[in-house]
Amino acid sequence: LALNKEMSKKQARIRTYKVVPFSRRSGILEWCSDTMPVGLYLVGNKGVKGAHERYRPNDWRPDKAIREIMSTDSSNIETKVAKFTEVCKNLKPVFHQFFYEHFKSPGRIFERRFAYTVSLAVSSMIGYILGIGDRHVQNILIDLKTAEVIHIDFGIAFEAGKCLPHPELIPFRLSRDFIAPLGVSGVDGIFRKTCEKTMEILRENEKTIATILEVLLYDPMYAWSIGAKHARRRQLECDEVDDSGSNDEKEKHDLMASRALQRVQAKLKGFADDSSVRYPSIDGQVQYLIQAATNPVNLSKLFRGWQAYL
Repeated sequence: LALNKEMSKKQARIRTYKVVPFSRRSGILEWCSDTMPVGLYLVGNKGVKGAHERYRPNDWRPDKAIREIMSTDSSNIETKVAKFTEVCKNLKPVFHQFFYEHFKSPGRIFERRFAYTVSLAVSSMIGYILGIGDRHVQNILIDLKTAEVIHIDFGIAFEAGKCLPHPELIPFRLSRDFIAPLGVSGVDGIFRKTCEKTMEILRENEKTIATILEVLLYDPMYAWSIGAKHARRRQLECDEVDDSGSNDEKEKHDLMASRALQRVQAKLKGFADDSSVRYPSIDGQVQYLIQAATNPVNLSKLFRGWQAYL
């Protein structure tokens, strides 16, 4: 991104944080200063009202919305879509208010919304290529000074989200609250162009990306995949379980790593999620991804804790 003139001018980058590993399952994570979870801003916590309650007090409360979504857990898809649509009608986006709260001058607001749009696009494309899941509103931070998004918690990656009890069918988070700050052009302006440029750069560096991931995925000390028990615990809040895997599961490590690497390479070549349709053009692939990420049918199938209506 830094070597590309167009993206460098936009100051496009991925916000990272440092990790010091002590063992396979323990370590220290850097605290991301001057940030807050998007969910904390939108929903609030422990007596602190979120933006939805403050700016739209007559809308449904987020806790009511989650109960309504929960009521259709075992329903058919038509019922899920109808309920999701009803929730969306009664809970309007408010995330754009973040910029008016934190940045006072019009020029500053425009500048920070631009930075937000670019960072959202870049992180969406890279997150899609790496199959990063579990993108609920507490796992995405926003920088209080730059308005860039910072993703945390990569326990579900390389499309492991498709193994969850409620499979994740979306390529990245592009729900209504995240679209609201993009302005009148929505996903069809700077966001789309930045997505296309990011995907172009990723495709150009396919061999480099594959080489780095190959080292990671085939490392026998790295438990990058998740087992069924762990997947269930992630969504259904079961008791802590040991998902280190049996000997038989460990023998499958190389096969699973190979499949994950092949899937990343297929995405970089423009293949859709089912690998049966290929989009040779970058704009075609990006269009497919945006449609999949905003499709109410896909969003209505997600786990209630993902809060797809926000």
